Amino acid sequence: MTPRTLLILLAGLTLIRLIVAALVPLAPDEAYYWLWSLHLQPGYFDDSPLIAWWIRAGTSLFGASPLGIRLLSPLGAALGSVLLWRAGEDLFPGRNAGVTAAILLNATLLLNVGAVITTPDTPLLLCWTATIAAVARWSATGNDRWWLAAGIAAGLALDAKYTGLLLLVAIGAWLLITTAGRAALRRKLPWFGLALSLAVFAPVIGWNASHRWVSFLKQGGRSTHLDLAAAPGHLIALIGGQIGLVTPGVIVLMSIGVWASLRAPGAPAKLVALVVLVPGAVFAEHVLSGPVQPNWPAIMIPGAALAAAGAATRLTRRFLVPAAALGAVMSAAVYLQAIAAPIPIPVHRDPTALQLAGWHHLAAEVIHLAAARHVAIIASPDYGVVAELAHDAPQTVAVAGLGARWQYFTDPRVMPGQTLLLIAPLYLPRPAAPAFTDVTPLGRLTRTRAGAVVATYAVYEVTFMGTLHSAIMRRPR
Repeated sequence: MTPRTLLILLAGLTLIRLIVAALVPLAPDEAYYWLWSLHLQPGYFDDSPLIAWWIRAGTSLFGASPLGIRLLSPLGAALGSVLLWRAGEDLFPGRNAGVTAAILLNATLLLNVGAVITTPDTPLLLCWTATIAAVARWSATGNDRWWLAAGIAAGLALDAKYTGLLLLVAIGAWLLITTAGRAALRRKLPWFGLALSLAVFAPVIGWNASHRWVSFLKQGGRSTHLDLAAAPGHLIALIGGQIGLVTPGVIVLMSIGVWASLRAPGAPAKLVALVVLVPGAVFAEHVLSGPVQPNWPAIMIPGAALAAAGAATRLTRRFLVPAAALGAVMSAAVYLQAIAAPIPIPVHRDPTALQLAGWHHLAAEVIHLAAARHVAIIASPDYGVVAELAHDAPQTVAVAGLGARWQYFTDPRVMPGQTLLLIAPLYLPRPAAPAFTDVTPLGRLTRTRAGAVVATYAVYEVTFMGTLHSAIMRRPR
């Protein structure tokens, strides 16, 4: 495939992703990050802040519509594909590695979902790839000024998600084990690049310092205990999940490529191996203490695609078309299921139903009940419910979050003595003192898809006593 053909296909794929982004309802995490974009600040309880600015850029053009919230994700995936293409040509010249790597990247279900559903992994993947591309350009040209670009991109990767730190570790290890890398460390600009990455990340450090390091502790505390009995199950789930999300043909080619890059001579092969193996080692260690979320290994895909394209060139060329075709078919099926649910999967087994279905109807029922009870504030202890209601409910009521994460927002608090309409998933306990008094059960509401119940929520009218952290995340107009 020629570069021009790839660009045409990439433009068409980006258009398809924009259309899907406009049609698919928001997932709870997306609505939650949209709430972040209404309260811009240098840090948040859950993670780095770049996703909030990413979403704000889109909503400033298209409002709080699904397309506005997701706008930069298809565009970022396209830009990341071009950067990966450039990196492949710089690292493995004469092998058509850039085009091949970009095809492999875009054949994965993980990217095709991440190019529509907007989470911190989306800007992280772009910034991660941009960093690799800048280092690859330095490797090809020897111009140390590329370390400044790499530093800025790596800092933005940290601003997207704390796992961006693993990229700095991988590149640092690569510099130490290669002759050219050790020579570069004796010059100034690579260190200036590192200083730039820390400067870009400094506001996040400052926010954490002024908030008892809460976000660092939350993310860093995921592996503080061992659960060796469950570790084999976590490992099997990780491997099985990645086979599905990377897609079977592509993951085989990538795995062979990483193995080949370990055995291949030259600094480029070592670079692509390390940017895969360093995060891979961390995720493998994590299964000793808990499950690895399916989206976390997304950062391994750019390096693995480069390894397959540059270090296992013959095998990848031979099987590229069937592997990419299978990935495209799987991605198209997920897009169609998210939009129209043509595949008769039971809703409790369908991730698109569990995440996307029925939120707007639930919000309409909640607002109707609040009006009937003359309650001015709706609230929930579940962050996803808060976010979806805040997005879908009309601008006539306030929506409040209850729980520890909301104390780090600056909006007004729910005051003691105020009456709330409380929406709680059934897995949460019944509201009780000292947080609430005058608890009146009002029945249950459901989210549904095509008449099938996706989830059920208990509804209460309560008086808030002010003993829980809270914030009014969306004020009525």
